[in-house]
Amino acid sequence: MKDSLQTTLRQLRLSGLALSLDVRLQEAAGNNLTHAEFLELILQDEMTVRDDRQIGRRTKSAGFRDPRNLEDFDFSFNPSIKRKQVYDLATGAFVRQGRDLLVLGPPGVGKSHLAQAIGHAVIRSGMTVLYRSIFDVVREFLHDAAVEGGPGGEKVLARYLKPDLLIIDDMGMKQLPKRSGEYLFEVVMRRYEKRSTMMTSNRPLEDWGKLLGDVPSATAILDRFLHHAQIVTITGKSYRLREQAGRKNSAQADQPEQAEACKDVTK
Repeated sequence: MKDSLQTTLRQLRLSGLALSLDVRLQEAAGNNLTHAEFLELILQDEMTVRDDRQIGRRTKSAGFRDPRNLEDFDFSFNPSIKRKQVYDLATGAFVRQGRDLLVLGPPGVGKSHLAQAIGHAVIRSGMTVLYRSIFDVVREFLHDAAVEGGPGGEKVLARYLKPDLLIIDDMGMKQLPKRSGEYLFEVVMRRYEKRSTMMTSNRPLEDWGKLLGDVPSATAILDRFLHHAQIVTITGKSYRLREQAGRKNSAQADQPEQAEACKDVTK
């Protein structure tokens, strides 16, 4: 490819096309492609590169805690988790329909993994996602209020209202600071019937008033959030406890071998 053509493609911000053009020219000559077929190929190359970059930017912007995906999830360990249901959610249909999603279950059953994996899949479907733990949500509102010297929260609120899907993880890990209920209610209320919200919790809904320290706010939050929400309830054993037990068993299995090796050394 001529340097002048390469420069022109860069100026037009067609870097994906520039990367594949030499190969496509050879392919066109070898397969006698028509001009229209050749043009379709190089434009598709450009679109693929742009889509990949957009996914990368949106994934980084989402703020996921861990790089989770559904392919790494062990559905066989916990039969209460329905593979088809999870993969249906991963299509992002509930987001396009403006519905909400609540995932309930004890600690360690995979709620955070599934939430982040579904979030990744939604991004790949062309939508935007923001992932935060409930502690991050409250901390950001409290920090904004402290900086502004008043109720604050408008800048933070705008960030939470923008994404197609907002994921709030870890609801119920411990009691939240004062005014948490007000902040969460504002987010849920402003997103209600406009954008989708997904939450995970290890506590039953009747405990939310105690966790937030504000029963009226908790009631108002649940009233709106559950109106169009799908509820996924997970039961069963903890993945983390299984992994911990596996490491313990492995360590115990290694001990006899180590002891035998020490005997050989002392002989």
